[in-house]
Amino acid sequence: MKVLLTGSTGYIGRRLKQRLLKNKNIQLRLYVRNKKTLSSNLPANIEVFEGDTFNKDNLEKALKDVDVAYYLIHSLSRSDYKNLDKQSAQNFVEIAQKCGVKKIIYLGGLGVKNEQTSEHLLSRIETGEILSSNKNIQTLWFRAGVIIGSGSTSFEIIRNLTEKLPIMTTPKWVNTKAQPIAVDDVLNYLEEALVLKEKQNLIIDIGSEQLTYKEMMLQTAKALGLKRVLIPLPFLSITLSSYWLNLFTPVQFKVAKALIEGLKSEVIIQNNHAKKYFPNIKTISYLEAVKKAVKEIETNQVISRWSDTDYSGKIWDKDHDKEIADAIFLDRKELSFNNLSKEQVFKSFTSIGGKDGWFAYDSLWEIRGFIDKLLGGVGLHRGRKNQYKLSVGESLDFWKVVEIKENERLLLYAQMKVPGTAWLEFKIVENRLIQSAYFYPKGVLGRLYWYSLIPLHYLVFNNMINSIIKKAEKF
Repeated sequence: MKVLLTGSTGYIGRRLKQRLLKNKNIQLRLYVRNKKTLSSNLPANIEVFEGDTFNKDNLEKALKDVDVAYYLIHSLSRSDYKNLDKQSAQNFVEIAQKCGVKKIIYLGGLGVKNEQTSEHLLSRIETGEILSSNKNIQTLWFRAGVIIGSGSTSFEIIRNLTEKLPIMTTPKWVNTKAQPIAVDDVLNYLEEALVLKEKQNLIIDIGSEQLTYKEMMLQTAKALGLKRVLIPLPFLSITLSSYWLNLFTPVQFKVAKALIEGLKSEVIIQNNHAKKYFPNIKTISYLEAVKKAVKEIETNQVISRWSDTDYSGKIWDKDHDKEIADAIFLDRKELSFNNLSKEQVFKSFTSIGGKDGWFAYDSLWEIRGFIDKLLGGVGLHRGRKNQYKLSVGESLDFWKVVEIKENERLLLYAQMKVPGTAWLEFKIVENRLIQSAYFYPKGVLGRLYWYSLIPLHYLVFNNMINSIIKKAEKF
């Protein structure tokens, strides 16, 4: 069986890819926006095609001779995501029919169409309807609500609120019912769908027990060994709630607002197809799912995170080396490391950020992250997936890893709100560490921004390169 996996660098896709790689009965093919975001140790027999669902020629090459295709794509981070999602799904099902694809497996969201349905949820429903519209292709449409796993958006929001706020004033949506599900259970369903014998289109609602969001937060507190008090307030609007999430969780305002709007309506199972067609899959409880997620975080076993993928594609549309060459402003520091190996220095600068922070001036970074949050940006607290390993495409606080070369180079692209474009580069040349901050300003404001930060840059960047060498001595 030849299987195409889209979204393989996303939260669900990255985990599903690991499972499918172990399946000896399939020939796996990946369709990605940028090959650099894939692990360098992929098996040689894995086919990789580059492109997106808006490039029909590339999409046709990827779908040629495919039996089953996983559709794990959405454009939530784009302002016009609703129309983009429709066009993406339409292109996919059109080319899939042309290529003779027999089955599409799609993961959407729980919910029903009514006057309260949020745009985000409505978009997921419309995508499923489009994918199911072709009579020549079977579509298995899985619908999940709150997915609980290390690095998932829902879990990160609930965990951060629970950890940071002993007493929470909450909007009335905390009493909305949902049916959460562990990420491993979602993967079980998606994997088993490959060999399902049924031939007709199916909508399969999946989830564990019914809980309100208030109950989820209290159970999360229990799993973390914390005591928490929730005080619902009826006057907290969607916008205020979105700012609340933006400030106290790693999720940026635009994503928080889309998610909060979806909490107005219940997301509960509408059919028994999961039990009927997948009787061998027994979902674990919410509390078990939270405990498992916490353990993965504590033991650095997080496989994927919600922030790993740039759904807009803007980062990967750039030629970063060319743009760096055109940067108007540059802050460069160099330091020799005669008594250290390249491996030691590389390990030191690739362990920067996250829980270990940014050396002596962490408070300045924290202030910058807080300002970014106030502006609706990503902020500093996305952290990193693993404190000791980095990969291309991964989020590192308010940076994105766009290139990494073993024992040679790390290039970070700024995702904070700035009046221009910024990069931070660490590079090893012979026995020297070269640390460079690049900035391409946008208008007069961009230039004023750079000049105003020169004194802070002097403190921060001088300390940073010296601290990297000092830390390298410990490895």
